[in-house]
Amino acid sequence: MHHLARLDEIVDTTLAPLAQRTDEEGRFPREVMSALGESGLLGLTLPTRVRGMGLGLREATEVVSRVAQTCPSTAMVVCMHYCATAVLDQLGTDELREAIALGKHLSTLAFSEAESRSHFWAPASTARAEGNEVVLDARKSWVTSAFEADSYIWSSKPLAAEGASTLWLVDAKLSGLSQPGAFDGLGLRGNASTPITAQGVRVRASDRLGEDGKGFDIMMGVVLPWFSTLSAACSVGLMEGALTRAVAHVARTKHQHIGTSLADLPTIRAYLARARIRTDAVNALLNDTVTAITTNRSDTMLRVLEVKAAAGEAALEVTDTAMRVCGGAAFRGEAGIERLFRDARAASVMAPTSDVLYDFIGKAITGLPLF
Repeated sequence: MHHLARLDEIVDTTLAPLAQRTDEEGRFPREVMSALGESGLLGLTLPTRVRGMGLGLREATEVVSRVAQTCPSTAMVVCMHYCATAVLDQLGTDELREAIALGKHLSTLAFSEAESRSHFWAPASTARAEGNEVVLDARKSWVTSAFEADSYIWSSKPLAAEGASTLWLVDAKLSGLSQPGAFDGLGLRGNASTPITAQGVRVRASDRLGEDGKGFDIMMGVVLPWFSTLSAACSVGLMEGALTRAVAHVARTKHQHIGTSLADLPTIRAYLARARIRTDAVNALLNDTVTAITTNRSDTMLRVLEVKAAAGEAALEVTDTAMRVCGGAAFRGEAGIERLFRDARAASVMAPTSDVLYDFIGKAITGLPLF
């Protein structure tokens, strides 16, 4: 649990004091990410031979969930970094892995595109060979940590092979990458999630990750299990944060004229009880999903599809309950509840959206092919 002790110190001393500012100003949590990097937590899942911590998906869910209790924007940055790292752990160089482990390199995913929207597995962007280089053109619609990360795990149509996509490691500082506009959204305001346009971006042919045309296999086999699970962990942490704040508020808020607290009202307690059950149920599903993935259980893909949808939808309900039981106090920014309420709206519409996942789950349980 040494990694959680390090994390708790960062949460208390760096993350918590900056969480409200991150939201209000839409500011990328650079100070927090630097602290996480210096502590080794950005290399949590990398092997010790490249100076990582040698831990796995379960520990990554613990980190993301703990961070999300205080700042879901930061949690989503960490989530995307761990997803990118899962790819680089298999296909990146030792030099790059060591840079990540030492906190000197932040990575993220660049999959979703304007043309294919929530169908992130079907890029419309192109790649063409010119000598020893490959030229990329794309309109990426949502990239977390855009122009804050050091690299992107980038999808395109295959260069020459059959298949849905090919993946590339793209240096974030390359010429030809531009940002059409800054992000000014309802929630997750600090994760720098913006579009990226690529016009004639040149990468080395050796920057390809995996085989040409096999990007879809990596997306489904590596990225989706990590992303769905860590996205669910973010939602679970967010629910825990909202419940902690709501319970504290109703316990200490008094009706002075009759000498009772909000917690003395049976309706308030019932609302909180239902929210507690909902949170615990999703957390149990999250833990079971990690077990399914790490033991290669036969129902792994079903759990991967279920967990993000279940957690994202539950977060909508639980944060709504927190707002309801805290009344007008919840609308004040300093309480932190309305921020979590806004942040919770993102998961259900983040690709793959809850509606897309429901369709996949329905296909899976009725024996139909997913794609």
